[in-house]
Amino acid sequence: MQAKTIDQVIEGLNDIIEVAKKENSCIGYFPALYRKVTKSVKEGIEKGAFDNGPRMEKLDVIFANRYLKAYEEFSKNEKPTESWQIAFEKTNHYWPITLQHLLWGMNAHINLDLGIAAARVAPGEAIHGLKDDFDKINGLLASLVGEVEEELSEVWPTLKKILKLSGKIDDFLVNFSMKAARDEAWRFAVKLAFTSPEEQAKMIARKDQEVATFTQFINPPGIIPKVIFGIIRLGERGSVADIIEVLE
Repeated sequence: MQAKTIDQVIEGLNDIIEVAKKENSCIGYFPALYRKVTKSVKEGIEKGAFDNGPRMEKLDVIFANRYLKAYEEFSKNEKPTESWQIAFEKTNHYWPITLQHLLWGMNAHINLDLGIAAARVAPGEAIHGLKDDFDKINGLLASLVGEVEEELSEVWPTLKKILKLSGKIDDFLVNFSMKAARDEAWRFAVKLAFTSPEEQAKMIARKDQEVATFTQFINPPGIIPKVIFGIIRLGERGSVADIIEVLE
């Protein structure tokens, strides 16, 4: 499933989404969102929005291939990275809400994969020349947050009211700060860019464990969060396939 072009990335995501719809699997939530990001990057490249279009496509492909590889490994009962293993396993559970599934995927992909992809496309001193385009692609990620909130409001209309009323949920969302995730991804990329391949493997393994541990903030312990998430989950409208179509 490894892509060589951004169009092949989109084709790979299409395949995953279609299978998820047929199987009514929550595993289709993240790629439905991710495909929109990829299409936005492609459009930006075509319009000359990035300093280096070919480099940005290469970054996008390397980045996406880490997700495609993890998905394929999980599908074959092989072991992907720990952070992706957790995200995929959660899709087999009934109680997580749609937003949690998206955040588990974003946690693995941004906090682990993004830094690795950046270091691969721009090793050594070249990493510094990537910063502007790195910030631009992160801007695309951030721009989708509001759009996703509107889409999720279609799934459960009381979402906005619950977010306002529940300090617990607000704290949970703040803990998963998109800006903090992107900033950390860049710091990780710079460290990797100046490290030998042997040491990189060790750093990636350690980072994977850190990112996997962070998933506890997406599903916080305690009876109050469980009750709140349970209410949201029971209030979600439509089948899994319907929700995937909303996210598309």
